[in-house]
Amino acid sequence: MSINTITLVGRAGRDPELRFFESGTSVANLTMAVDKASSNREEEPDWFSLEIWGKQAQVAADYVRKGSLIGVVGRMTIEQWTDRNTGQKRSKPVVKVDRLALLGSKADSDQARPLEEHSAPQAAAPAGQPKGSQVGTAIQPAGSGAVVAAEAAQPALQGWGSAITSEEVPF
Repeated sequence: MSINTITLVGRAGRDPELRFFESGTSVANLTMAVDKASSNREEEPDWFSLEIWGKQAQVAADYVRKGSLIGVVGRMTIEQWTDRNTGQKRSKPVVKVDRLALLGSKADSDQARPLEEHSAPQAAAPAGQPKGSQVGTAIQPAGSGAVVAAEAAQPALQGWGSAITSEEVPF
């Protein structure tokens, strides 16, 4: 049995770069800085390249900005290619994101986007929490068909906020 799962919480290193394909599929690429679990504040963060597909790519492009606090669950892959200029084989690690959680506060988001972009419906607060107390919104991977309630979210995502399905995303 093999397990390839990575869970990261950190800040976006740049605005997502969104691309569309003729098939209608979209992909967003961005970087993410994750602080090390040490008390040394001067230590450099670890940097990860992220690749997000489908409706989640559009969510990332609309709501994630450089410095936004986000959480992701995905799998680590190694992209390989041949450099056109040198002919050398190159590779880099990339996290293929299955779940994206927007963890920043509403005040952070308001500074990153104009007000008219805030028309997305709010997910209900988990049982026992007052409305508006959730930390963020987890987005279910496109095509999964599964509806995930906040109480049934993966243990690694507990406390990230309420989960919604891709059918509940307004685009």
